[in-house]
Amino acid sequence: MPTAALDDIEICYESFGPDEAPTCLLVMGLGAQMVVWPLGLISELLDRGFRVVRFDNRDVGLSTKSTGPVPDVAAIMAANAAGEAIEAPYSLSDMAADAIALLDHLGIDQAHIVGASLGGMISQHIAIEHPDRVASLTSIMSTTGASDVGQSDPDALVALLTPAPVERHASIEHNVNVTRIIAGPLFDEEVAREGARERFDRSFTPDAGPFQIAAMAVSGDRTERLGSITCPTLVVHGQQDPLVTVSGGLATAAAIPGADLMVLADMGHDLPPLYWGQIADAITGIARRSDELANHEDHDH
Repeated sequence: MPTAALDDIEICYESFGPDEAPTCLLVMGLGAQMVVWPLGLISELLDRGFRVVRFDNRDVGLSTKSTGPVPDVAAIMAANAAGEAIEAPYSLSDMAADAIALLDHLGIDQAHIVGASLGGMISQHIAIEHPDRVASLTSIMSTTGASDVGQSDPDALVALLTPAPVERHASIEHNVNVTRIIAGPLFDEEVAREGARERFDRSFTPDAGPFQIAAMAVSGDRTERLGSITCPTLVVHGQQDPLVTVSGGLATAAAIPGADLMVLADMGHDLPPLYWGQIADAITGIARRSDELANHEDHDH
């Protein structure tokens, strides 16, 4: 897969569909490689006329890994709870800037930004900090950074924060079990195991989680800044999500002026096939609204 040499890191990415089509940039979540974006959902977006670009965030997959000391997640969470200052090697704003640098590398002026989980938080930062580059925003199973919304169920949080074993079989089984806990009623064990195998064999990056949790913690609450987002916005959340509970999605939609909200009854913290078409339709609808706004502005000028 190609890599883009950015300022101080390399980002591994993959592009699907014709270069001239409107681009959907897919931003993945905590410790998650770009291959977590299901090819079935990508196919749905391609069928609706998009070019689709997905990439590995820094510290994940085949992108550049941090070399400094690994952040202490327990200490970060304790400091966060106590309202104490947190230091981190980078922030969500830096991860948002990585995505913008990838668009620059690909010669893409504006994209429809679609982020899942931590990727939704990064995507919100993209829309806040680089508004001219965002045609539309879709924030999936994500939250605002406020501590009183989107709180994880205890079992889901423990599953997420338990380090994966380094041995292949044990690591794969660990990941299947994490998915079982967070994916909700549409969990598919066979698909989960196949995905865990693919991710382990592609790149085992156990330190990604702590680095990205530190980035999330240092970035704080975006609620007020979300009010500055003016592009058409879609918020998608699963009613059954135990990792980022649905209050996170409700708060995100409430904070962004005019945002559409789609709550999917049987979706957990996952992108299940049952909803691929519905999600792709909703992204297409929000992109169409963006086109109408752009045409209206052109007409006014």
